[in-house]
Amino acid sequence: MTAFDKAFDGKAFDDNAIENKGFEKKDFEDKSSEDKDFDGKVFSRKAFDRALGAFAGLALGDALGMPTQSMSPREIAEDYGDLDGLTAAGPRQRIAAGMPAGSVTDDTEQAVLLAELLIACDGRLPADEFARRLLSWERDMIAKDSLDLLGPSTKAALQRLQDGEDPATTGQGGSTNGAAMRVTPVGIAVPFEPRVPFLDAVQDSARITHNSSLGLAAAAAVGAAVSAGIEGADAAEAVAIGADYADLAECRAHWAAGGRIGPRVRWAAKLLREADPADHHRLLVDLVGTSVAAQESVVAALALVAASTDPWATLRTAARAGGDTDTVAAMAGAVLGAVHGVSVWPADALAAVQARNGLDLASLSTGLLALRERHRI
Repeated sequence: MTAFDKAFDGKAFDDNAIENKGFEKKDFEDKSSEDKDFDGKVFSRKAFDRALGAFAGLALGDALGMPTQSMSPREIAEDYGDLDGLTAAGPRQRIAAGMPAGSVTDDTEQAVLLAELLIACDGRLPADEFARRLLSWERDMIAKDSLDLLGPSTKAALQRLQDGEDPATTGQGGSTNGAAMRVTPVGIAVPFEPRVPFLDAVQDSARITHNSSLGLAAAAAVGAAVSAGIEGADAAEAVAIGADYADLAECRAHWAAGGRIGPRVRWAAKLLREADPADHHRLLVDLVGTSVAAQESVVAALALVAASTDPWATLRTAARAGGDTDTVAAMAGAVLGAVHGVSVWPADALAAVQARNGLDLASLSTGLLALRERHRI
């Protein structure tokens, strides 16, 4: 049984049953190059496999990194060892204190929020409604006594928006990874070519919180890599496209000081590809960095993708590296899933994450791919 079989609320298809999502097993066999979604829109089975793989990889990476986020590599090694799989938050985990194994964090929850808004608004992202949903999400987290709240750039930008500032300027100081961590639905919903509509969509998703050269470039890099993977790019090609789109995007936004995303992605990808995989952990910690700064965590995620030979092992490396582990692993998982498809992920782990968090990644992927097909008309 593969992760593709288990993608629907952890239930497998059999030859005689229609499962709860309205699909039959025959819908996913390779007897034809095209399948229909709920509304009669047509997209390929491979596109669905990769879109679902991207969302699944994001959630799995997030859940793997949940218990280690904001901890040092030494603390992680002491508390979790090799981190072989999904693990509950340990005694030194402060942000996700008490969370059970398989729980996701803001990375997945904000990506789901963004996906639902894209689908509900027919591909648009109204700034006021996006801001309202982000603030509502944080209020829910506070009510649960969670410390997993809005990041520093998003929090500051939304406060400025509430104070009456123009949404076009609230995100100019956002240079962290918040827009990049949630951008996967845009990568699924919009083809990376032609460039302008894709960059417009990424900027719409980042504008109110991360409309700086670093924040926007980081979101464009991850989003373009995901979109390229869905179109059939391999990992190296997807990362190269991501770096190129980072270069294009940074010119659209308010300049922020820091190492440029595109050149740093190219440098770090080459660094890890030429290194022994056993040395990747040290290189991430010592040279690339894994903080919330976009020029560290986003670069680390894409470099890991470029050098990956085992996607699940790559996510485990990200989750053990310290710093913003859940976000690095989530972004790497999104791109690797887009490149390889959902079957690359452990089926039991994916089923556990979906069940634990009440996720319906198949329906979200279907809705986003329906939007993608409209861009081709």
